[in-house]
Amino acid sequence: MEIKQLSNTGVAISGLGLGTMPMSLSGKPPESQAIETIHRALMLGVTLLDTADSYCLDESDKHHNEKLICKALQQYDGDTSQIFTITKGGLMRPNGEWVPNGNPDHLRQTIQDSFAALGGEKPIDLWLYHSPDPNYSIKESLTPAKEAVAAGLIRFVGVSNFSVNQIKQAREVVDIVAVENQYHLWHRNPEFDGVLEYCEQEALIFLAWSPLGGVGGKRRTSNLDAMPVLNELAATKGVSIYCILLAWLRAKSPVVVPVVGARKPASIADSANSVAVQLSNAEVKQIDNSVSSTSIARKGLDWVKRQLERLPLPR
Repeated sequence: MEIKQLSNTGVAISGLGLGTMPMSLSGKPPESQAIETIHRALMLGVTLLDTADSYCLDESDKHHNEKLICKALQQYDGDTSQIFTITKGGLMRPNGEWVPNGNPDHLRQTIQDSFAALGGEKPIDLWLYHSPDPNYSIKESLTPAKEAVAAGLIRFVGVSNFSVNQIKQAREVVDIVAVENQYHLWHRNPEFDGVLEYCEQEALIFLAWSPLGGVGGKRRTSNLDAMPVLNELAATKGVSIYCILLAWLRAKSPVVVPVVGARKPASIADSANSVAVQLSNAEVKQIDNSVSSTSIARKGLDWVKRQLERLPLPR
């Protein structure tokens, strides 16, 4: 397994993360299967586990996923001293919806609840503010995280679904070591909204959520068989198309760490194969060009069109 450094902390993390959200949403697997999947990831050298207080069915089920990870680690026979767990706070699940809540009092409480759900024996390795809430300033919402670091509840802090300007505001409140935003072949906003470049400049780890283009915890499967470039590369390298998608992301920048969701041991085992796949610059460009500009997220479409046409960007 490839090892990366978490920003400038000196802490080592695996170059691929296991996203455990699918294990707690609608259609979740039996608990025994979920735990087996987590154990398989650990055996494969995946040390980065990604969860959130809101990975659950609804508010009555809050912190389900964090408790699941805690149970899986308690039952694991191997060494867990290097496991690095990420959790998030700031989204509510009323009736299964996703609603931002940046209320400082709420965040203070959910940080304490996440600490307890993950075992309550050591600080949360990395806590992320899940998504900005326009009803509160970033300073208001991140002050509880700063307090939690001082109190020993949190080790490191990061942000999720943030713009460059919002990241800068966050760094004025507390030290930020990671950014987790959506990034995959069909959603390449980080390439043109400045976030990926900023993370590179500031040595911040960029955690790519939904790296396979999945929505709601489900992998993107439509039209993959009709994409000859992906199929040809997969056949040539002897791996799945999903491995090619993950290898493409890793090739985009040394700060990128894909966080791939899984429900089954076989799924994370397949994803782990991607770390051994090396793509040349020409192959990366082939993959870039395999998706028409009309299939990519509309935001920044002009930038993507220029990229696909291989034209220089204005400085």
